[in-house]
Amino acid sequence: MNVRPMADEDRPALVWIVRHTPEFGPADIPVAEEVLDAYLKDPVGSGYNVLVAEDASGVVGYICYGPTPVTVGTWDIYWMAVAPMERGRGVGRVLMQCAEAAIRDSFGRLAIIETSSKLEYERTRSFHLSQGYLVVSRVPDFYAPGDDKLILCKRLKEEGRRED
Repeated sequence: MNVRPMADEDRPALVWIVRHTPEFGPADIPVAEEVLDAYLKDPVGSGYNVLVAEDASGVVGYICYGPTPVTVGTWDIYWMAVAPMERGRGVGRVLMQCAEAAIRDSFGRLAIIETSSKLEYERTRSFHLSQGYLVVSRVPDFYAPGDDKLILCKRLKEEGRRED
C-alpha cells in the first residue's frame, strides 16, 4: 500500500468513498467534499493535510488532518474514510500511522478527534480506541438530542522529552 498527498485526480475516488461511508450522513458529505476542495485549491493555505492510500486497485482511503488554530502542537484529525470493500484490511491503521508521523515531524504533541456517540459510530470509536486514543470529554446532545459529541485524544510526544 502506498500513502501519499492527495492529487487532483484522486477527487472522484475520494468523493465516491465519502458518499459510500455509512457513518457520514447527508449533512456530512458536502462538508467533507468542501474540505477536499479547499485542500486541492490551496494545499498550504487551507490548513488541511490530506493523505490518500492506494493499492493496485487504486485509491482505497484517505485521512484529513491539520494544526488546531491558537494552540501549540495540537492537531485535529478531521476526516478519515476507507472504501467499504477495504475496511478491516489495515488501511485505516496505515493512514493513521502516517498522519501521526507527519504530525510528530511538525512538532505536534496532541492529536484530537471529535466524533458522535451514536450507535452507528461504534466501529469508528472502537478503531480509534484501538489506535491509542482516549475519550477525554463528552458534550451531551451536541449534534442532536441523544447524540453526544465525544472528544478523543492521543498524546504523541511527552512534554519535555525529545522523540527521535
